[in-house]
Amino acid sequence: MRPFAYVSAPDVATALGAVAGHPGAKFLGGGTNLVDLMRRNVEHPDTVIDISRLPLAGIEETPDGGLRIGALARNSHLAAHPLVRARYPMLSQAVLAGASGQLRNMATVGGNLLQRTRCPYFYDTSARCNKREPGVGCDAIEGFNRSAAVLGTSDRCIAAHPSDLCVALAALDAQVEAESERGTRRIPLTGFHRLPGDTPHIETLLAAGELITAVEVPPLPLAAHSRYRKVRDRASYAFALVSVAAALEVNGGAVADVRLALGGVGVKPWRAYAAERLLRDAPATEESFRRAAEAELAPAVGRPGNHFKIELARRAIVATLRSLT
Repeated sequence: MRPFAYVSAPDVATALGAVAGHPGAKFLGGGTNLVDLMRRNVEHPDTVIDISRLPLAGIEETPDGGLRIGALARNSHLAAHPLVRARYPMLSQAVLAGASGQLRNMATVGGNLLQRTRCPYFYDTSARCNKREPGVGCDAIEGFNRSAAVLGTSDRCIAAHPSDLCVALAALDAQVEAESERGTRRIPLTGFHRLPGDTPHIETLLAAGELITAVEVPPLPLAAHSRYRKVRDRASYAFALVSVAAALEVNGGAVADVRLALGGVGVKPWRAYAAERLLRDAPATEESFRRAAEAELAPAVGRPGNHFKIELARRAIVATLRSLT
């Protein structure tokens, strides 16, 4: 680990001022990802700005019946919150599926949004990785790619996004609140993470000097009838091969409304818009679910090590929707 300066921020203004004065700075919340990457010589911030004491850990109902989640809310607190469990069960289930209890007690919601890829070549500093070192190439394309994405990839990067929480937030139309010395803005979670294209090292729309302060989830009645399903190599802490966040409303045997997002298969949390369009007003049958799943996975590009994910994702979508009927 390289030497770095440390700043403890007592308030948001101090944190924003510190990052503005140090372009190579990184914010430290729970530290479950950043510290790991620093130890492995992948991240090299010249300044670490500790924001863990900022008053951004609250979880509260908004006036319209939605939910405002502070960026420093611990994942364990989010999963256990009564409003989350009652109104957005997929959110609680995603958090509980995402990590061990020890990690959930430390990890923050804002940090979860910013966690880096878990592609093994990203962590291996002797390997080629465009995300870690732009322009050197991607060893995963011809190498070990079982965990890689099949949707949204490019010839520069095929790493799958690792978050479970973000998949549920994408399905729930969440908004990310970011603050800087220029003011506050809101970014739809579905657009917050970028496709790799030619610049896989630029992973989000967050600008230099911006700090995530909250995530807002709108009121969504059908989310009370929702589920997060995760398929992984082992039942204990493991990243998703495929995951599905789904909320479904059925009236008179037909799909009245639906929200659907996928994890483990996309380079970012993957909102399944094509499937949603086919499902609305369609019969709530396994045939409709299968047709929607096939449409969503039609653009998927598999490699020898991960081609199985395409069919696995189709089956996971059908099974999850079927469980909600």
